[in-house]
Amino acid sequence: MRTEGTTYILTISCPDTVGIVFAVSGFLAERQCNILDSAQFGDLDSGLFFLRMQFTAPPDAPDMTALEAGFAPIAERFRMNWHLNDAARKQRVLIMVSKFGHCLNDLLYRYRIGSLDIEIPAIVSNHRDFYQLAAWHNVPFHYLPVTTETKTQQESRLLEIVNSERIDLVVLARYMQVLSPELCAQLAHRAINIHHSFLPSFRGAKPYHQAYARGVKLIGATAHYVAAELDEGPIIEQEVERVDHTLAPDTLVAVGRDIENVVLARAVKYHVEHRVLLNGNRTVVFR
Repeated sequence: MRTEGTTYILTISCPDTVGIVFAVSGFLAERQCNILDSAQFGDLDSGLFFLRMQFTAPPDAPDMTALEAGFAPIAERFRMNWHLNDAARKQRVLIMVSKFGHCLNDLLYRYRIGSLDIEIPAIVSNHRDFYQLAAWHNVPFHYLPVTTETKTQQESRLLEIVNSERIDLVVLARYMQVLSPELCAQLAHRAINIHHSFLPSFRGAKPYHQAYARGVKLIGATAHYVAAELDEGPIIEQEVERVDHTLAPDTLVAVGRDIENVVLARAVKYHVEHRVLLNGNRTVVFR
């Protein structure tokens, strides 16, 4: 028997109808579970209902497997897509990076000070630039150089690492390689990418210099789930900052880096705290 209660996070999406919250809260009340936080949203466009509920089960309550079994009839009745997670379990995150290390460095720092409550079992890169940074944080570094000839082999090696390290989430922290459709399918809804928010304008090399030449007044960043269609996955988080004519292209790049750090860290935090629910090609994010 547990000597103290366990905190769980229950996430639900299902067709919107009367009685969903009543059924869920009643199920928890019958088992003496205490609701700590609850957020819900009914989408009139899709007709779906979304719920995130954090609750504490008393020491003598059924364990997680029994709770899931007991909840299954309710889930079937309302046609729920649902997940029950132990809030104390840290998500295992693999970070991928190329030659721009600002997002990697920011995530490692947040991880080190505890503001990102995760585990980082591995860093993967197609360059050697950040092996010393990984070593300083005591995180294993895997060098997987990618060429046209080795792409399939290296993606297979990446999946081996994902599976052997029991990775929950892959973060592309400025990993400058396009993942194959097959790999995107393998990592569906558990891989997050970050890029500047100029897209679909200013593609390719030096987007900030292109933006400067066009006199843009807003720059920003977008974090989204990886999809086979490049940079088209469901958006998790975005941020923008105003700029003006006094800022040179290199200054715009610096501002963009700072925004990318913040946006990616938020997206990772929302995901590992089970705050992101898929709504077709969009997301519901319970901040």
